Amino acid sequence: MNIFHQVTDLLRNELGVVLSSTLARLVLAAILGGVIGLERELRHKPAGLRTNMFICFGAAMFTVLSGELAGSLGGDHTRVAAQIIPGIGFIGAGSILHSRGSVTGLTTAATLFVVASVGMAAGGGLYLTAIFATALILIALVVLGGMERAFLLKSLITTYEVTGSNVDAMLREVNRILDTEQLLMQNVHLASADAGFRMVFAVDCEREQQSVFSIRLHESNVFASATTLGVTEHE
Repeated sequence: MNIFHQVTDLLRNELGVVLSSTLARLVLAAILGGVIGLERELRHKPAGLRTNMFICFGAAMFTVLSGELAGSLGGDHTRVAAQIIPGIGFIGAGSILHSRGSVTGLTTAATLFVVASVGMAAGGGLYLTAIFATALILIALVVLGGMERAFLLKSLITTYEVTGSNVDAMLREVNRILDTEQLLMQNVHLASADAGFRMVFAVDCEREQQSVFSIRLHESNVFASATTLGVTEHE
């Protein structure tokens, strides 16, 4: 009976250590992914708090399972973890949008990729590495992103709406202004309006070009009105 109790106590202690270590890794991964995701959520990006938290947690979970399954069943303990990278590649590819030579979502895709690596580091027990990587990611997103905006390095996708009585004349005038400023029009939508027609389109340009283009639209006599509907920064 004494031997049975000793074995039971030993198993209980070892199980407690394993569980506490595993839970600590998963909790840390969820926290670090959540911190990065919160920054993305505050910037109103497609991949926000929950997405980054789930990816970081999932990467840590697969890393832990990879080691545990290989230890208990035998085999290569990196086999499961190695499949995380191509899996994240599919998710990242889905966040990248292409439209007539313009590409958006690259920063989002890259963020998801490095968040998965943070989860793998946490799942592998590399706590300091995971925390340090998270700090660097936040610095890159917040500080460098702020510098890009401060020095006007980011291009903008601006959506405009113009109205008029003649569709052909509106198209010719918009194309004339675009050719003058050497810009391209994207996502054009035409619809009937109360006093004629309305045309909604997007233009990918730098901040200075955006200001000049808006002035050209308002100065034109072809349009009854010209309105800026929204501005989106390139990611």
